[in-house]
Amino acid sequence: MSHKTPIPSFYLYGDAQLDEDLDTIHVEPIRDRSQRNDWIIHPHVHPDHVQVLWITEGGARFTIEGQELLAPPRSLVVQPAGALHEILFQPGTEGRVITAAVTYVEAVARDDPRLVAVTRHPGAYPVPEGSANAALVAQNFDQILTEARWEAPGRRMAIRGAFLSILVALFRLAETLGASEPARRDRDFELVTRYRAALEDHFRDQKSLAFYARELGASTQRLNAACKARAGRTASEVLYDRILVEAKRCLLYTEMTVAEIGHAIGYDDPAYFNRFFSQRVGRPPGTYRAEAATTRRVGT
Repeated sequence: MSHKTPIPSFYLYGDAQLDEDLDTIHVEPIRDRSQRNDWIIHPHVHPDHVQVLWITEGGARFTIEGQELLAPPRSLVVQPAGALHEILFQPGTEGRVITAAVTYVEAVARDDPRLVAVTRHPGAYPVPEGSANAALVAQNFDQILTEARWEAPGRRMAIRGAFLSILVALFRLAETLGASEPARRDRDFELVTRYRAALEDHFRDQKSLAFYARELGASTQRLNAACKARAGRTASEVLYDRILVEAKRCLLYTEMTVAEIGHAIGYDDPAYFNRFFSQRVGRPPGTYRAEAATTRRVGT
């Protein structure tokens, strides 16, 4: 698939760097965005975010990476990060849509890689009416929406728990219904998907782009071109962003020292880790941690 014009890329809050911050998850009613666009979502990609939709009424036709998927009522639909997609909703369609950072999905499902894998392939999975799965899925989407609107104690973990349950439901449906591979796969999308998977295995100890290119059977130039097309930045920037997300997570949610965090993600020289973090975040890791301690964070 070739594109003569750039593919529109949309970030959750309109700012790429903010979107790469950790634990980013957003949920909203399908109607909120689709109705004001005449129930048509034109072709675009979300470079760093997976979308999971729960359609309760109406229906939609999805075109994801050239694959057409029909979603009747009571369907779970997954749109992978970086996948070119278009949606034609039936007027009046109701439901929920979750937009979650790839790093958030990986953090929530880190104990079972299969739950991450199911989000890397397009799919539309009808849920039988009256089944326990249908009631559970609806409950979890509603819980995330409710938790996102108030600040009760344990809010962050409640959202994670509900999202994990949705991932399990997706995985079970994909296994039961026999998820099929798209008849046509865009090579850029496929390469970036494989690159993200390789990063999860090696980003703590491999910082060389040449290493990943060899692992993927591609040249560094080819990998860079694919990342620019589907992630909106170079392959090295995708790698560095993944490292930064892990560093930020450790700074905010662990008691590790800055030196220990640097060592854990492959920087044995604390000074080098400080420079790496400062150059990309705009302040040293210690300052980032101190400022975050006095600032209310999304997802807490």
